[in-house]
Amino acid sequence: MLIRKPSDIPSSEITSESSYLRRRELMGKAILLAGACSIAPHLSAEEAKPSGKALAYTKAGPGSAPGAFTDEPLTPLKDITHYNNFFEFGPNKGDPAEYAGAMKTEPWSVTIEGEVEKPGTYTLEDVLKGMTLEERIYRLRCVEAWSMVIPWIGFPLSRLLERVRPTSRGKYVAFTTLYAPEQMRGQRSSTGLIDWPYVEGLRIDEAMHPLTLLSVGMYGHVLPNQDGAPIRLVVPWKYGFKSIKSIVRIRLQEQVPPTSWNRIAPNEYGFYSNVNPQVDHPRWSQKMERRLPSSLFNPNRIPTKLFNGYADQVASLYSGMDLRRYY
Repeated sequence: MLIRKPSDIPSSEITSESSYLRRRELMGKAILLAGACSIAPHLSAEEAKPSGKALAYTKAGPGSAPGAFTDEPLTPLKDITHYNNFFEFGPNKGDPAEYAGAMKTEPWSVTIEGEVEKPGTYTLEDVLKGMTLEERIYRLRCVEAWSMVIPWIGFPLSRLLERVRPTSRGKYVAFTTLYAPEQMRGQRSSTGLIDWPYVEGLRIDEAMHPLTLLSVGMYGHVLPNQDGAPIRLVVPWKYGFKSIKSIVRIRLQEQVPPTSWNRIAPNEYGFYSNVNPQVDHPRWSQKMERRLPSSLFNPNRIPTKLFNGYADQVASLYSGMDLRRYY
């Protein structure tokens, strides 16, 4: 098991918040949860200057999911916020940081519907009510073979789903990103690559797994827009495109939901999209990944691990499945 407690992270490993070039508006009082503690104790006074509103949260304790932490060095904040896939703002890695400031994240609501006993549209404050935020450090790898280690702040998706009471017919969970072409310039594209809005999905047992996170922050502050503000999914054993950003709709249903990249190229992007070095993308090998930061002369390539290193925690979800067929 890879374990590292947030309080053990020295300030020297955390990039200064001055690296944020894209500022976002302060999030309202909904984020400051009753009973949560002060900002991360490992941040110095200078480092704790917010680029977004500081988040109160508790240290992850005994009830945390096994494997929620890694002792790998954190990715510099500049890379996390300036090397992104968020096609709603453009196809280039730098487009989200440049253009995502146009997205309005207040007010925000999430509609939960389908096979649940308590469907409805919930404000962000409703979603967070009673939640205890815990800092969790995940290794997040993407299909392009680059990866990051990010100190996410959030709570297990299962906590929210339990509140709305899934029925026995809720076998899959579908997610939808905000559709707002006037704010998201990439959605005005006429290329037809993605049929907006962006959609993703999980099997119910994947969604209920304690490592599946709804994140509202990182590095001690609310999520910047380019990283999926104000609430996004993090599924650390899957390729990055499964971790859908800026969620506005969650639907539980009996059938497998469509997913955006699977619609575009089903032979390249399967529904499960588990990190697996033995299953190559049709156009490149996935045996190695590029850990950011990297450069031409220091590509920082490392071997890809099955389930992104979380096999001990999640392999049982796929017992008996042919992972080459169900990729």
